[in-house]
Amino acid sequence: MTERMFRRLFTPVTLRGRTLRNRIVFGAHTANMAEDGLPTERHVGYYAERAIGGAGMVVVEPMPVHQAAVLTRGNFRPSDDSVVPHFRKVTEAIKGNGAVAIQQLYHVGQHADADNSYHAGWSPSGLPSYHDSDGSHRMTEADIEETIDGFVQAARRCREAGFDGVEVWAAYHSMLDQFWTPWSNRRDDRWGGSLENRTRMSREVMTLIRKVCGEDFIVGLAINDEPDVGVALQREALAEIADRHDRDHLMDYVTCGTGSYFSFEKIIPPFVYPEKLGADLSAVIKSAVRHALVTAESHIRTPENAESVLSEGRADLVSIVRGQIADPHLANKAAAGRAEDIRGCLSCNQMCWGRRSRDYWISCVINPSAGREWEWGGDRFTPTERPKRVLVVGGGPAGLEAARVAAERGHQVVLAEASDRLGGQFRLAGLQPRRAQITDLIDWYQRQLARLQVDVRYGQYMEADDVAREGADHVIVATGSLPPDGAFQRVLPQLDTIPGGGAMHSAEAVMAREVRPGKRVIVLDDGGNWKGCGTAWRLAEDSHEVTLVTPDALVGKELQRMAADAPLRRALARLGVRFVTESAVTHWDGKTATIASLLDGIERQAEADTLVFAGTNLAADGLSADLDARKIAFTAIGDCTAARQAAFAIYDGRKVALAL
Repeated sequence: MTERMFRRLFTPVTLRGRTLRNRIVFGAHTANMAEDGLPTERHVGYYAERAIGGAGMVVVEPMPVHQAAVLTRGNFRPSDDSVVPHFRKVTEAIKGNGAVAIQQLYHVGQHADADNSYHAGWSPSGLPSYHDSDGSHRMTEADIEETIDGFVQAARRCREAGFDGVEVWAAYHSMLDQFWTPWSNRRDDRWGGSLENRTRMSREVMTLIRKVCGEDFIVGLAINDEPDVGVALQREALAEIADRHDRDHLMDYVTCGTGSYFSFEKIIPPFVYPEKLGADLSAVIKSAVRHALVTAESHIRTPENAESVLSEGRADLVSIVRGQIADPHLANKAAAGRAEDIRGCLSCNQMCWGRRSRDYWISCVINPSAGREWEWGGDRFTPTERPKRVLVVGGGPAGLEAARVAAERGHQVVLAEASDRLGGQFRLAGLQPRRAQITDLIDWYQRQLARLQVDVRYGQYMEADDVAREGADHVIVATGSLPPDGAFQRVLPQLDTIPGGGAMHSAEAVMAREVRPGKRVIVLDDGGNWKGCGTAWRLAEDSHEVTLVTPDALVGKELQRMAADAPLRRALARLGVRFVTESAVTHWDGKTATIASLLDGIERQAEADTLVFAGTNLAADGLSADLDARKIAFTAIGDCTAARQAAFAIYDGRKVALAL
């Protein structure tokens, strides 16, 4: 079955004398886990788990090659040999578990972050940063030579630390890309002008790395695709640059991603983008190079996606990053013919890029072991020595994870769900446009619970007496949360609801089809997240005339950290959704809403047929209170303790089950 389904994916390939056991790469990304600039046990566990899980090659997060390149609190120390013994632990963990170990080397050039580096950004021509409002320093000849040496010395340290090679970062309009691109390289010396001059820096970097690190050292190159930005290099130009490096045998492979600092959200594409984005560029590059292997990267989530890219001849390797963050054993499961057991990435960016954007170490909504492998024993489970009878009340994300992990560890589990289906309100989020990956995840949970012989009881509303009669050794309450009765707006703390007496409906009721909204709908979004925005999107797709009112300065404020807000707003705008920002609804009589500006207090009237409220839910803690009153021991997890995002519910479920 595996040979038939994933014939190309699991064909080994040779890369400068190393044999990759398959074509799956765990590509470079900033895990942001360093402490005092050094890799830690968190790194060791994180990368080891993906090697244990079967990845053919692991590319460790980028090393800044100069102080000007430092972007985050969790970056590694640049220009410091003290990192070498610490990295040996990382490379030993990767290589000892059968994967080839590479480290990416990067310099962001003009797009630096002085908040962390306390250093001016360096760039070919001194253009402004697209990371923030800072300018950059036009590099002198000495600066260029210093930076080249920074790349080379970083590669030397990688060699000494046991890495099999390095990946030189020239993607996303980073420094080397800035030198390649005429728009950002306006120099008239030997580093600018002709293509020969504009590629001089990257060619010198790669030539010297080979000279210093030896002929058996792998050297890769990372590039990107940005066809919608006129000043960026287009595919034909990138193909010419790749060919120039390839014909001189400067690189062993080239990784093709998408997006850049010009349109950052396409670097880590959220679910609003189509899948297999990087394969378009990789196909062009593959036709241009003759020696180097080509890796397709960007929104290739699944083995099925990867196999299709390879079988179509669009790449030689496929980088699956978020897919292996979500399930580090993706490769082994696919190889064993168990693709249906892979926990599929949601492409939500909430805890990977979302945490990195806030300068935390990364994790995953659906895999809370990500970043905690060193504490939790990876994404694997130690069987319990004392099996218990466990009752889980509630089949939302917290209850599902608790039931699954408890059963994986050998406990006998009953899951009682009051409705006729699993998923809770998380399922409603999966009904929003382009979010079917959530319902796919719930289906995955159903398959896992069936495999583990969990006794799932639908339509079973549990009260304290029912819990007592069950006689479980351990009770886990995961009853979730409920929409508030009113419409409390944080900017109007003196009001528990909106005056006027008009009927209002929750976003949950709308998504569950419990109400039929009229033609003209106001969505009052007090959260700035997918609940309100996704509901507005669904209504607009269903041909309603939607006005989205938010107290924030922009629609989708909380989605900024996930790099999903801009594509969301574009989607809503194309559907004709009207945005009213920095405003609140002060009166609603069922026909007319009074909308007040939070800037100048001016009120205006808006006629509508329906008002939909998207706000923070209230914990459904009634069962917890009753059990507490009856002195029945239990553990409450997820939203029934406090309404939060799904990531924290799943984390609670995993943690309580590990402790049983």
